[in-house]
Amino acid sequence: MNTQDVLNEFKKVGALLEGHFILSSGRRSPVFLQKALVFSHPPTTERLCAALARKLEAEFGKIDVVVGPAVGGLIPGYETARALGCRSIYTEREGGVMSLRRGFTIAPEERVIIVEDIVTTGISMRETLEALKGAGADVIGAACIVDRSNGKADVGGLKFVSLAAVDFPDYDANDLPPALAKLPATKPGSRGLK
Repeated sequence: MNTQDVLNEFKKVGALLEGHFILSSGRRSPVFLQKALVFSHPPTTERLCAALARKLEAEFGKIDVVVGPAVGGLIPGYETARALGCRSIYTEREGGVMSLRRGFTIAPEERVIIVEDIVTTGISMRETLEALKGAGADVIGAACIVDRSNGKADVGGLKFVSLAAVDFPDYDANDLPPALAKLPATKPGSRGLK
């Protein structure tokens, strides 16, 4: 599956949106990928995550645990782990800090991959990596369905695999192109939910 195939999957379910969007990173973009719509379709989710699992196996070999940062990484993390035949756990924010909770543990010998839905800056990946390092995990890489940074995201120095890499424009909120500035901004993402 290539980038265009992935974008076609988003288009089929009405998840490739155009307008003025506030991304979870705080940056602004005329394009938003509403992955919640994609993940509401199990066959679509299964196709995307199975393709990502094949790429991960080719790149890293055996994987023991997939960790998805909550909220965005829950479904793709689980579905990718299912395709890999391994365990799926997740991190979540506690007191504003990403951490392992709910009795989740990782043995030192287990090979761990972080899986996200969409990466723009890599902040959730870095926060998850810090939580996993604190738990003594051997994190061998990171992956996502769509890399919005087209390879530029900082994922804490991990080897990074994506199913699709795109270069949609995004802007600082104080430096918007006039056409985008005229549109009302919406924030459809999950970061900042209480």
